[in-house]
Amino acid sequence: MKNELKNNLLEKIENKSAVIGVVGLGYVGLPLAVEKAKVGYRVIGFDIQQKRVDMVNDGINYIGDVVNEELETIVKSGNLIATTNYEKIKEVDCVAIAVPTPLDKYQQPDTSYVESSTREIAKYLHKGMLVVLESTTYPGTTEEIVQPILEENGLVCGEDFFLAFSPERVDPGNKLYNTKNTPKVVGGVTEDCTELAARMYENVLEGGIFRATSPKVAEMEKILENTYRNINIALANEMAIVCNRMGIDVWEVIDAAKTKPYGFQAFYPGPGLGGHCIPIDPLYLTWKAREFDYHTRLIEIASEINNYMPEFVVERAMKLLNRAKKPMNGAKVLLMGVAYKQDIDDIRESPALKVIEHLEKEGAEVMYNDPFIPEFSHKGKDYKSLEFSKEVIGSADIVIITTMHTEYDYQTIVDEAQILFDTKNGTKNVENNREKIIKL
Repeated sequence: MKNELKNNLLEKIENKSAVIGVVGLGYVGLPLAVEKAKVGYRVIGFDIQQKRVDMVNDGINYIGDVVNEELETIVKSGNLIATTNYEKIKEVDCVAIAVPTPLDKYQQPDTSYVESSTREIAKYLHKGMLVVLESTTYPGTTEEIVQPILEENGLVCGEDFFLAFSPERVDPGNKLYNTKNTPKVVGGVTEDCTELAARMYENVLEGGIFRATSPKVAEMEKILENTYRNINIALANEMAIVCNRMGIDVWEVIDAAKTKPYGFQAFYPGPGLGGHCIPIDPLYLTWKAREFDYHTRLIEIASEINNYMPEFVVERAMKLLNRAKKPMNGAKVLLMGVAYKQDIDDIRESPALKVIEHLEKEGAEVMYNDPFIPEFSHKGKDYKSLEFSKEVIGSADIVIITTMHTEYDYQTIVDEAQILFDTKNGTKNVENNREKIIKL
């Protein structure tokens, strides 16, 4: 029976008659749903937000990594529909879970979205179905949380249905790598689970598939990816602090170091860490490691350094204002960029938000400009982007570059700012008035 179920599903995957579901139509789920629909699968997207569902069904894109025309085309063809009705899980042969996995207020993994999504799937789980968890989480989640829920109705994983973990690798705004061409890692509960999930992704993606021997390996490799970046960024940030005290340009130091063709990879300092992965994922491992009586010292020290950077930026800004005989209390501070990285409209975990908090705590009047984020709310307060103009820039007592958007005219910023503090090295190619630039 097991081989028959596997072979039937494999045939559907190969001839693209399989119906594929994607739970969660955010930064991970929607691009994944689009890629699957583009190659000919019928895809059903599930989301609890009616607004998202309506936009997808109208062919209206809201994710930067999705091409507007492609979404419109596959919706019109009927290859992609969206719904809030989980009963339609009955119709799917394969389903991917791509929902958020944030940290709670105690900095512990919040798996509630994964659990609730899995319970909805479990209501309509049928024999021969493949379930793939894509949400980043701690090692063990697939087998310790998802599998038991799916087996509550008596179906057995690896025999009646198939389960795997395949971590998302989405880098918003990356012009070179996207969902389609980024290599995929897949780890199934059994060999058949791995094989089915791998074959499905091979039929959709171009980046190649790495078959891990278990979900735990796939879960851990995702944590390793982002822990590696977290720790190396912390090193760059600590170098920036030390270089500042020594009067050395950390950006030139990094440029010099990266001329070495081996043994060094360049990471850069900044006002802190942002996004939904690098600041959060390592803490999943920190939490899980306690179960095995291990304290992840390096990860926690790196997080401390990175978490300190917004405060360090504000401390530097205060000193710069003091030199100009201006107090921070009452000063007009203009932030250039509030997105967590360049050229995207995402403020999740953005270090600029922490910078704003520290500035306002010191009594500063905070303004911002961001071409990608016209307005946002943070901790009950509303903010609106000011226009990019010589007058706005010149009216600020200090201008702080917190996001290095490529469409900024950095020469104008340098020329017009009374005091300019560049935390992202956005002014590296500016030619005139370079003596006005103060770098992190």
